[in-house]
Amino acid sequence: MARRIIDISGKDARSFLQGLVTNDLGKLDQGLVYAALLTPQGKYMADFFLLARGETIHLDADARLGDMLMQRLAMYRLRADVQLAESALKLSRGTGPAPEGALADPRHPALGWRLYGAEEGEDGSDFDAIRVAHCIPETGSELGPETYILEAGFERLNGVDFRKGCYVGQEVTARMKHKTELRKGFRTVEIEGAAPLGTEITAEGKPVGTLHTQAGSQAIAYLRFDRARGDMQAGDAIVRLAE
Repeated sequence: MARRIIDISGKDARSFLQGLVTNDLGKLDQGLVYAALLTPQGKYMADFFLLARGETIHLDADARLGDMLMQRLAMYRLRADVQLAESALKLSRGTGPAPEGALADPRHPALGWRLYGAEEGEDGSDFDAIRVAHCIPETGSELGPETYILEAGFERLNGVDFRKGCYVGQEVTARMKHKTELRKGFRTVEIEGAAPLGTEITAEGKPVGTLHTQAGSQAIAYLRFDRARGDMQAGDAIVRLAE
């Protein structure tokens, strides 16, 4: 999948990002950091990886989010000493033996490694199958403007820190964590048959959720937990919660 890498530098770069994103930039010294940028209402705008090299922080995002991220970061920058630039780095990734300099994907061990350098590519791993098996959402497939990151599993995927202090959308996210029980979210389901991405899932004629990425006999689905039980329908396909 095409990626866009943005270089963020300047003496205020870390404090600038710390006040914007969902994870703690103190973790950059330990490796890759997975994080998101939210709206003030706590909804998803973008997810990305952050990597520190010297005085520069590299932001690795889906290429479709690149222009929006550049504009949004420039808007928030105000008078901070922060420079934004297109990076010369490229991404390669895989799940086999990690090459020298590669970093572990922080979301899940099954996602292997990511290497930032002069080349890009993948080692042939079926990343969609890995994502589906471990219920790891992705922008453009599962993650969108109406997504709340806790429903998307960002706590399980090491994408949010509840001790770091304020960031954009923090109040809503913290309230969902501490004051409510999640009633909706993504789950891996077993599927018999096939249905297009975005197909409505129903049970006993009532809407239950939406079908997303499929791989083999499994898929990721966004579900209402109180209705997600037994055999469910998604078009001509039969869906049930994975054990």
